Amino acid sequence: MKDKFYQYIQNLQDQICKGLEDIDGKAKFREDIWDRPEGGGGRTRVIENGAVFEKGGVNISAVHGKLPEAMQKMFNVGEADFFACGLSLVIHPKNPMTPTVHANWRYFEMYDDNGNVINSWFGGGQDLTPYYLFEEDAIHFHQTCKTACDKHNPDFYPKYKKQCDDYFWNAHRNEARGVGGLFFDYCKETETMKMEDWFNFVTEVGNSFLEAYLPIVAKRKDLPFTTEQRTWQEIRRGRYVEFNLVHDKGTLFGLKTNGRIESILMSLPPHVQWHYDHHPVAESEEEKLIQVLEKPVDWI
Repeated sequence: MKDKFYQYIQNLQDQICKGLEDIDGKAKFREDIWDRPEGGGGRTRVIENGAVFEKGGVNISAVHGKLPEAMQKMFNVGEADFFACGLSLVIHPKNPMTPTVHANWRYFEMYDDNGNVINSWFGGGQDLTPYYLFEEDAIHFHQTCKTACDKHNPDFYPKYKKQCDDYFWNAHRNEARGVGGLFFDYCKETETMKMEDWFNFVTEVGNSFLEAYLPIVAKRKDLPFTTEQRTWQEIRRGRYVEFNLVHDKGTLFGLKTNGRIESILMSLPPHVQWHYDHHPVAESEEEKLIQVLEKPVDWI
């Protein structure tokens, strides 16, 4: 399974990078191959200063070895060997009318002293972070997620949509990071879902990503915007940074397993602002976004 999924994310990285390069029309992804001293490595791809994308990364990694002590505590286990692979991406467009997007699909295995798999699971998801709210964009993104989920189980979309709303919640701000999408973790074998079934589900979601995001980019990337709207985008990016550094489990896992810092922190946008006690103008488009982020919305 680990070889099968790692092959999948390598191919998916190629497909997503090509789709993003094509719609940008100017910038190309820079590639770095890196090794982890304790075992494994990855392939980082970053796009910067494009016609559409200010900064973005589409990274894959496959790491293995002894489970670090911090992760032993997180999983409530003793010493163990592990393998983890995944694809993680964050795309920050230039135009404030175009939303930031994040996605991640991953697989994890843990082994006993004889090398037998004693635990394994899938995780992942995809979510949208707009700076200006176009409701039809949120609906399109969620409908694409729901369509992918419904092919496997009609309960998946409402369940993983709620988990996304719960997870991407900036608790110290008491607001959502964005308008959500899907989030699932610890997807393990059950009587009704074998690991092969989980593989089929996770890859279905992964394959839906470009369909969920690129039509939104195409509609918004050339819209006019003001300096004030750009400032708002950078203030909201600050909230994105706060979430990733304070709450995000993937960032924590990378730091605790001696991952490659440049790859882990590629999710951070290049231009960000923090204003003291900032509040949007009453009844403005900016306030409209904040009101939506204060309580999860059923977009479908």
